[in-house]
Amino acid sequence: MPKANAPTNPPFSVIGLLCKNDSETALETLLHISKTLVANDYRVLADASGPCANLPAAVIRSSLAEIGEQAELAIVIGGDGKMLGAARELSLHNIAVIGVNRGNLGFLTDLAPDDASAQLLDVLKGHYDVEQRFLLDARIEQGGKTIHSANAMNEVVLHSDQVAHMLEFEVEVDGQFVFSQRSDGLIIATPTGSTAYSLSAGGPILYPGLNAITLVPMFPHTLSSRPIVVGGDSAIRVRVAPDDQPLHISCDGHVKLPVPSGAEIYITRQRHALRLIHPKGYNYYHVLRNKLNWGSRLF
Repeated sequence: MPKANAPTNPPFSVIGLLCKNDSETALETLLHISKTLVANDYRVLADASGPCANLPAAVIRSSLAEIGEQAELAIVIGGDGKMLGAARELSLHNIAVIGVNRGNLGFLTDLAPDDASAQLLDVLKGHYDVEQRFLLDARIEQGGKTIHSANAMNEVVLHSDQVAHMLEFEVEVDGQFVFSQRSDGLIIATPTGSTAYSLSAGGPILYPGLNAITLVPMFPHTLSSRPIVVGGDSAIRVRVAPDDQPLHISCDGHVKLPVPSGAEIYITRQRHALRLIHPKGYNYYHVLRNKLNWGSRLF
């Protein structure tokens, strides 16, 4: 029989550190964690685009791609925005990711900074749970050729650059016509993104383990329009009226791609998933209650 405190997963030995810029509290956490890792003989790679800090001499400054290629685990210090940016790149590599919350909500960065070092040392020894989070691939095609592409962990949003400007578009799923619509835009979200912009637009909360994608119209010009949830392996195609310009799609609110007149938008599930690491005892519903201020037990 296995020992009571035996690790349930392989341990980590090469660690990447990513930290948000322009945050004194995040920098303090970065310095503390880096010193702890070096003192415990871990090989540490720090993101070269991160804050300038007097890190231990043993820490190697590396690009994000190098961290993805060489590290076994990436520790992201910051908020959900920092995690989203890291996830879009690191999901393309065989690397696990864990977050230390130095932001606001912290749906994806669930380690509290006060005891992050102790929790991380336990995780590095193999005491953790693994969750697979899928991303979306977005591409814009014109004349049968891809002219722009990007990925998104939360959502892909079709929108105009003009304030309060309605778009006309139609949506197909797996080659079948679903609806045409006049609205301010469309949010196409993963289960991870269902608690982000999609939630603000009235979309449903999807459990992270679901293989599903939600389509949420933004301020539709009809009372009968409602969000719809489709299978995660669906191929989604969006066609926009040619006179609606200028248009863009935004990926996680960070990457903005222009949609030329006559172009079509294709959204599919990204082939590579993100391996999100949680310390033992992680509970998604507990996170929802805390972040969304839901009531506690009545009895």
